[in-house]
Amino acid sequence: MVKPFVPQLVYVEPQALEYSLGRELVSRFESMGIEIRQTTSHNQIRNLPGENHFQKYRMAKSTLVIGLRKTLKFDTSKPSAEYAIPLATGCMGHCHYCYLQTTMGSKPYIRTYVNVDEIFDAAEEYMKERAPEITRFEASCTSDIVGLDHLTHSLKRAIEFFGQSEYGKLRFVTKFAHVDHLLDAKHNGKTRFRFSVNDDYIIKYFEPGTSRLHERIEAAAKVAEAGYPLGFIVAPIYLHDGWKSGYHEMFEKLEATLPAIAKKDLTFEMIQHRFTKPAKRVIQENYPMTKLELDESKRKWKWGRYGIGKYVYTSEEQEDIKDTLGGYIHRYFPEAKIEYFT
Repeated sequence: MVKPFVPQLVYVEPQALEYSLGRELVSRFESMGIEIRQTTSHNQIRNLPGENHFQKYRMAKSTLVIGLRKTLKFDTSKPSAEYAIPLATGCMGHCHYCYLQTTMGSKPYIRTYVNVDEIFDAAEEYMKERAPEITRFEASCTSDIVGLDHLTHSLKRAIEFFGQSEYGKLRFVTKFAHVDHLLDAKHNGKTRFRFSVNDDYIIKYFEPGTSRLHERIEAAAKVAEAGYPLGFIVAPIYLHDGWKSGYHEMFEKLEATLPAIAKKDLTFEMIQHRFTKPAKRVIQENYPMTKLELDESKRKWKWGRYGIGKYVYTSEEQEDIKDTLGGYIHRYFPEAKIEYFT
């Protein structure tokens, strides 16, 4: 069982202490005897302990920065929501393939933003602009927000904020099973709670520091019982020896554990494994012993948005993935909706 995240080192922006959440977090970490340092900006964390890149990277992943979200212009999200709502940045998991490794670059530490009400005010403006259309906000574009929320409860507040909104909906995805504090949130059915799932091989070799599959599925069952609309992201779909039986087992476990109520309004999103040249460099630097297959000659080149190309599976492999996993979903969850395969 992966224990809930507790930082080894904390940095705080002075302005964060003007907010009750900032003061609350600092006093909690002080009482736990965790070292707290000042920083002028959550973007400027230097002098992390460690002899070399490997040690510094690992220290960064267990460092929490308490700061303010200064830019309240939200990024447009993809493909399942209109906007990304920025409650935190960075993640405590060590998934070898994660795209955050290149987007976070030299800042793999975790940042939580304490000016939550200002973030909600900005979300309110975005909703007004689009009303009476529904505006969906994604809370996990740059972090695994559930992995942090037992400390901050910012996500819980967001769930209740959108629960009361007329034109807003919230969604996020997690690899963590620490959901108990979210079960009594007044969500009013406006938050889709999604879990990232994968077969046991991938979780074992490529997702250290995250909850195991059975823990995620048990957490999903609790979330469904609490009345949340539920979804699963199967990602990254990764071809390895025995992948078909690995994924088959995964869907069998899902079907066996989820309550009937969860199966009525269930969504699946499917994302194949892909990588870019810069990501490959960073992955090999951060996880030099990884078993992740990153051989460009076995892949198909695909132009991405913003002119960055990536390596994906060949067209035949993609068809095989779609047919195989799509078949499992139709068999075990005939009422579920497959939102996309990419």
